[in-house]
Amino acid sequence: MGMLDGKVAIVTGAGNGVGRGEAVMLADHGAKVVVNDLGGSVTGGDGPADQRAADAVVDVIKARGGEAVANYDSVADFDGAASIVATAIDAFGRLYVLVNTAGVLRDKMMFSMSPEDFDTVVRVHMYGTFNTMRHASEYWRNESKEGRQPRASIINTVSSAGLQGQASQINYGAAKAGVAAMTIIASLELARYGVRANCVGPGGFTRMVAQAMKDIEVKHPEEYTEFNNMNPGNSAPAVVYLASDDSLHVTGQVLRLVGNNLAVYQPWEMGEQFFAKDKEGNPTQWNPADIGRTLNRYHFRSQNPGIDAQRRA
Repeated sequence: MGMLDGKVAIVTGAGNGVGRGEAVMLADHGAKVVVNDLGGSVTGGDGPADQRAADAVVDVIKARGGEAVANYDSVADFDGAASIVATAIDAFGRLYVLVNTAGVLRDKMMFSMSPEDFDTVVRVHMYGTFNTMRHASEYWRNESKEGRQPRASIINTVSSAGLQGQASQINYGAAKAGVAAMTIIASLELARYGVRANCVGPGGFTRMVAQAMKDIEVKHPEEYTEFNNMNPGNSAPAVVYLASDDSLHVTGQVLRLVGNNLAVYQPWEMGEQFFAKDKEGNPTQWNPADIGRTLNRYHFRSQNPGIDAQRRA
């Protein structure tokens, strides 16, 4: 018995890298998988799509004894995302798991980035995640209203570029931070319908990483014969766990699994709070100079004015 026997899963961007590793492992654990991949370039260019990427993963899954079908729609297209969800229902009768991994990369420093570079990355990562969640959540809401309460799971892909920052990736980072926020909101909105929503931050040598590191060897996850820290399939176990009923109590979380390192990101939360008061102790509006003195003393733990001192040096 697999952890995911009877489950039906969609994995977007499953033709290569992280998504491929997740699709194969989901199938290994018993899920029936819709392998979605447009077959486009890493940069999201206008060249012809190649359906062979998705077809190859379907072949791998079937050769390992699993069930899978291919879908070639673009997540960035609202109607295309509807077609992806419909493919799962038409092929397997239900949908339980949505894994959003599709993405493109156009790295440039902010002062060199064009609006098209920004829009293309945000459209695939952030709009693509919204589009598939939108259609899947409508399906699950209707199932709940019909008395067929789902035990469904959304698993979105984030990155340290969005949660910690990375120079030259203002478009990618903004999109990934947006995906994390959307996931937390989805967990709040969909809980009553039996749907949980979480994120996984993966790593490894992928086609996108090879854009910046030209000398790396990019291999398909299933081609690794022993543990390798840079195998892009290393995040797949977290996806299997979050897709399974073992994680029914887990929602609104952002996990990171790179190599053999598992961590949980902490969301934005307020630190120590300070209140402006007048001499009599009554609430009053902040004086701008007092803000600096308060932060320097109680937050930065230093009376040194910092950058101003550097400027004077």
